[in-house]
Order: sequence, then structure tokens, then C-alpha cells
Amino acid sequence: QVQLVESGGGLVQPGGSLRLSCAASGFILESSVIAWFRQAPGKERGGVSSISASDRRTYYVDSVKDRFTISIDKPRETVYLQINSVKPEDTAVYYCAIDLVRYPYRSSLDEDEYDYWGQGTQVTVSS
Repeated sequence: QVQLVESGGGLVQPGGSLRLSCAASGFILESSVIAWFRQAPGKERGGVSSISASDRRTYYVDSVKDRFTISIDKPRETVYLQINSVKPEDTAVYYCAIDLVRYPYRSSLDEDEYDYWGQGTQVTVSS
């Protein structure tokens, strides 16, 4: 069974940066897609970005496209989300999730398509 553990969250000032990590214990298949979602206070959870384990193709929602970068370190089975120029509206619990078998890559951030989820890491943007 795949387990996902997020880390790297915390308190950050507006304009700052942080990198979230998602460590997968178990295995990541070449056919897997890993994604980041977030849930802001009082709002529904929504997708942010996804990456293909096979060819590292990525997808971002428009609201984060210029500030977020998703990457994967396959030997370490870890997916990262680099967040730059953070804004107060980035305050949320960030979750990673994996769709074990999705090939060819599709960028869907439909939660129902993801098999396993992490417990989340809190990001708070405040001065």
C-alpha cells in the first residue's frame, strides 16, 4: 500500500518562498500521476498541480502557474511543490495524492481519480 507523507509547511511571510515535500513509501509506478491539492479555510479542496512520473509533464491551475513549480525525484520517491512569492490566499492545508495508473498522462485534478492521499501540511502566509 502506498503511503504519502507531506512536509515543509509552516508560517511564511508574504513574498517569501517554501518547498513542500511529498514522500511516497511503497512505490510510484511509471504510469503514476502525483498531484497537489489545497484546502483554504472555509473553502472546498481543489487541485493545484500534477506531474507525470513517466515523463515529468506538468500541469498547473491558472491561479498558481507563475509561482508554483512541481517536480519529482523518482529515486527518492518524493514529489516537491516549490511555492514562490507567496500570498495570503495561499494559506491552506496542502495535500498530495497519487493516481497509480494513468497512462498516457492526463492532467486531470479530479479528486475521484486519485487512489491515495497524504494527511496534509499546513501553510500559513502572514506577516
